[in-house]
Amino acid sequence: MTTQRRPPFARSSAEFTRRSALLAGASVLGGAALAACASASSGAAGSSGSSSPSGSSGSAGRFPLTVEHRFGTTEVPAKPERVVIVGLSEQDIVLALGVTPIAVTDWYGDQPYAVWPWAQDLLGDAEPTVLSTADGFEFEKVAALQPDLIIGTNSGMKEADFEKFSAFAPTVAGVKGGTDYFSPWEDQTLLVAQALGLEAEGQKLIQDVKDGYAQAASANPEFAGKVATFSQNGFYDGLIYVYPADLGTDFLSLLGFTVNPDLAALAKPGEQAAISSERLDVIDTDVLVIAAEKASDIDALEKVPTYTALDVVKEQRTVYTDPVLSGAMYFVTPPSLQYVLEHLTPALKNAVAGASPAEITGAAS
Repeated sequence: MTTQRRPPFARSSAEFTRRSALLAGASVLGGAALAACASASSGAAGSSGSSSPSGSSGSAGRFPLTVEHRFGTTEVPAKPERVVIVGLSEQDIVLALGVTPIAVTDWYGDQPYAVWPWAQDLLGDAEPTVLSTADGFEFEKVAALQPDLIIGTNSGMKEADFEKFSAFAPTVAGVKGGTDYFSPWEDQTLLVAQALGLEAEGQKLIQDVKDGYAQAASANPEFAGKVATFSQNGFYDGLIYVYPADLGTDFLSLLGFTVNPDLAALAKPGEQAAISSERLDVIDTDVLVIAAEKASDIDALEKVPTYTALDVVKEQRTVYTDPVLSGAMYFVTPPSLQYVLEHLTPALKNAVAGASPAEITGAAS
């Protein structure tokens, strides 16, 4: 039986539908053999109640090392050379750490090798295998790649999936205490860096992002305390999906904005708030950021009377992004956050001043 789940972020106007999750019975190996392999694997799960602190058990860069994640612990016996990404965005982190994965997972956007413009220079001439999760994890394809490390901190991986992957190679699942897709970007970055033996480099990536945003916040003191709303690009089945605080909204809070506090009561933990056209008053804040993926998305919004009646829209305090900028906001990785900082900050400055242009901002796709 196939279960269904909603993608963690907007994929595109046409793609924002529930897509198949993993088949509960899908397996490359027979159940008994798989369990035996997983138990023998150096990447098999440890006790989820382990009292050891998160992170490397030894000095940075020294192997073997052990990392802790939501399903226990994983030992990485040696420096990984064949890294496979089974999550939606971790290629950004791995590339920023100077490691080129042999396989990545495509999320959306039809980007070359599933790597978006903000990280393409980091990929260089490499041509990683591109995996898909459209019909669930491609376990057989991953096994055939002979990885020595599998990374899925932003994959929606369940414990059964973790055990299957661990039969092939040491596997890093989501962060301990995190969610399937919206775990803090800092925690994901550090966990990936630890697994690669590059903890110090991971900490520097995080700090560089925070320093950049702090400088921008200092240069734009008018952002402080302004209430901002971040929304997906349009209505799906009569609902618009809006992000509460701490759900992929760091690019606003790090700049000094207060993320719309009224959304928390309208969203389930780890999910966006689904708002009907009759309740759009809840997004009528100081600034509204719409992750528009094409001009027609804006046209469609402007045909909704309750949307055009909002003060934030009438007074030109709304920012519409382009496809690449919206993708960067969805990825929430160190490279994508740097891209957002560069391309969104000028538009936010205009919006706060009530001079936001009624056009898509950011770089062309």
